[in-house]
Amino acid sequence: MTTPLLQVNGLRAGYGRAEVLHGINLSANKGSVITVIGPNGAGKSTLLNTLMGILPGQGGIQFDGKPILDTTLEERVMQGVALVPEKRELFGSMSVQDNLVLGGFRQMRLKNAQWRDRLADVYDLFPRLKERRIQLAGTLSGGERQMLAVGRALMSRPSLLMLDEPSLGLAPLVVREIFNIITELRQTGVTIVLVEQNARAALAVADYGYVLEMGELSVHGPAADLAEDPRVIATYLGSAKKTA
Repeated sequence: MTTPLLQVNGLRAGYGRAEVLHGINLSANKGSVITVIGPNGAGKSTLLNTLMGILPGQGGIQFDGKPILDTTLEERVMQGVALVPEKRELFGSMSVQDNLVLGGFRQMRLKNAQWRDRLADVYDLFPRLKERRIQLAGTLSGGERQMLAVGRALMSRPSLLMLDEPSLGLAPLVVREIFNIITELRQTGVTIVLVEQNARAALAVADYGYVLEMGELSVHGPAADLAEDPRVIATYLGSAKKTA
């Protein structure tokens, strides 16, 4: 039986005395894409921030067979965990390439002499970033900023890549491009945890899905099954055909 790369058991987290997550259990196998869908305020971003170590939590988080709940954000980065936050958090006054180079910090710390070679991989995945490599990040379009945020995370060669609302605020054509990139990323062997309000697009690229409502997982199963689940359709997908 395959040991999951990420195993979460009974995870509780929140802000001060306000508990947002109430005993979350989920797992992600190596090289898989799992998605967490649900309404605003359900706790999706809280989940990713807790997994990343930005927020404290209680319960169990195992990464590659080792407990990481008590490790710091920096330690999790060094172990191969990366998060692309909802707000992207780029350095707007720095060039595209300088933002990417900052993302290579983990590989530099690991004394990987070829860490800069990762730039070529990122530029192959995002040709538009190569075209704009000397442009200031703050002058990019929304779609380009999202590509840069993902590219910066990939510079660390993570084993686990977490994406928080990658399609938020983007035009439909750009959304399609972003999800095509997620499909390409899965071919590289990286494990992806995708938090997304565009449930239809998320389930289309994922292997397994979880529905998070009011801090609890209400439904979970293979993504293809969730896409056909009457409750999920009624609440998150509607009756329209896929357009993105």
